[in-house]
This record gives sequence, structure tokens and C-alpha cells, in this order.
Amino acid sequence: MKHFIYIFILLFSGFTIAQEQFVVYFDSDKHELTSTENNKLSDWIKSHAKDKIVAINGYTDEDGSSAYNDSLAQRRVNQIITLVKDKIALRSDFKSRSYGKNFEQDKDKAKNRRVTIYYIEEKDLARENEILGIKEEIIIESQVIDTVKVIIPENATLQEKFEKTKVGSTLKINNINFHLNTFAIMNESRPVLYELLDIMRKNQKLVIQIQGHVCCNINTEDKKSIKLSNERAKAIKMFLVTQGIPTYRVSFEGFGSSKPIFSIPEKDENERIANRRVEILIVSK
Repeated sequence: MKHFIYIFILLFSGFTIAQEQFVVYFDSDKHELTSTENNKLSDWIKSHAKDKIVAINGYTDEDGSSAYNDSLAQRRVNQIITLVKDKIALRSDFKSRSYGKNFEQDKDKAKNRRVTIYYIEEKDLARENEILGIKEEIIIESQVIDTVKVIIPENATLQEKFEKTKVGSTLKINNINFHLNTFAIMNESRPVLYELLDIMRKNQKLVIQIQGHVCCNINTEDKKSIKLSNERAKAIKMFLVTQGIPTYRVSFEGFGSSKPIFSIPEKDENERIANRRVEILIVSK
């Protein structure tokens, strides 16, 4: 069987740089705006009702764990989206990103507890694509042969695994773990993520699909397990994208427990660990 993967490419060469910006700030450990900041946002909305929002990014200071701060940053973003939606136009491919504390922190902690709205003024909407740096839209059709497992020594480096894995094949990524029943990546997994990021940066032609798998569920069509595996794979993609990897180079899919290495129910914890995994499909390189 052959699969056809359609990759839609939008080139945003100046994204979040060329647009106008508006910033609101939050109190420590809060995702609700103070009355002062809420009034500031309301005034901005009134004076920019005919503009268009293209992105909203959320940040936190460095206090607290990465998982907690990622969640707090996203709650701040969600709060602003709730306040601006239906009042100002959002671009059809509108993006929101939550950086938590994983960005270059300002010495003034208060400046790190913020949400930044990127927007285009009404007078510039005719030049919207030019401002965003959208040069073209390309549809690439690539043919991928059914996934083929390759045997690579476990002690091989991740770079060596990528070099030896052929297009259309998958490789298992070890030591990427998540907090129980969540898609929050554990701190000890971050070195592996940065290793993957480095590989993506060095290999500009590399296009991958992140595939999430969970264990222990006999019902392979269970929506919760599929959703969890999908969210975990997406979390890895979002890490790469927020670090500058173009979104068209990383897709994701969650398979729940539908593709176990060992039959379910597993015999022991080792088999459960093997089934609970993240794999990378090499789409092109």
C-alpha cells in the first residue's frame, strides 16, 4: 500500500516581527487581568476594532516548574482570546503560543508575566501577506512507502539513528516521558527534545511526523487514549515550532494503543514501557 502525504507550505519569513504589537501584563501566578490592565485592553480593542490579530503569545516568569508555567502561559493566552474574540478580526490561520518560562527572561520579572498580541492595522491590511512575509503557497505531494522498521543499535546516538533511518521508516525516541495522564513533558526529557531540535536545525530538508502511542488499553479505539497520544505528539511538535522549526516540517498523529509492540494486556511493566512510546516517521530528508 502507498500513502500520499500533502504538505501545505506557508512561508512566514517575518512572522511576529513585522507586525504591530500590544502587551498586557499579569500579576504573579495569575491568568486574570488586573482592573488596570483590563481597562487598557478594552481601550485598545475600541481603538483597533478594524485591525486584524495574527498571533497571541503568552509568557511567565521563571518561578515554578516548566510544566506549571507552560500551563499558566496557555491560560493567559486563552484569557486574552476570550476577551478579544468577536471584537477584532482574527486571521484565518491565527496562531497562539505559550512559552512558559522557556524564553530569554528580562531581569524585571514583571515584564516576563505578559501576553503579546501581534496585529496588522487596518491601513496595512491590503499588504497583509507582504507584512507577514508569505511569499508563496506550495503543495508538495510526496509518496511514502508503508512504514518499515529498521534495526539500529540502542546505543547509537539520536543523530546516527536519523542518518541510518530511511525515508518511510520510523525510529523510536527514548527518554521522552510525560506526567501521568497528561501531555506535560517531564523536565528530564528536555535534553532529548533539544537534541531533536538540533537535528532538525542541522538538517533543513528533514520533514518528520511525530507519532504518539500509549499502553495498557485493550480497547484500541478508545477516544481518551487516542486523544492523549495525539496531544503528547502535538506537545513535541509545538516545542519544535516554538523554537523556530517551520510548522510544515513537523506533523503529528496519535495512535492510542492501536499499534502495540507487545500484545495488550501486557505481561509486565517492561512491556508496558515499550508500548508507551514516541516514534518519528521520516517523511523526507
